[in-house]
Amino acid sequence: MAQRSRTTFQKREREKALQQKQRDKDVRRLEAKERKASREPLSGHEDPDIAGIKPGPQPLPEQWQWAGDDD
Repeated sequence: MAQRSRTTFQKREREKALQQKQRDKDVRRLEAKERKASREPLSGHEDPDIAGIKPGPQPLPEQWQWAGDDD
């Protein structure tokens, strides 16, 4: 009978750990939601990753230009 009670106890401990993990996850979600809501919007700002890029073919970087090119 000791085997049976030990397994039940271990199962209950696992369930408690899962419940705690879910509560922690819920708290992190709420914190992230609050951070996102309190952050000021980026209206009018340009994305720094694509700043200065125009649609269409881009000019080649200087180090890729041919030595004989006089464009």
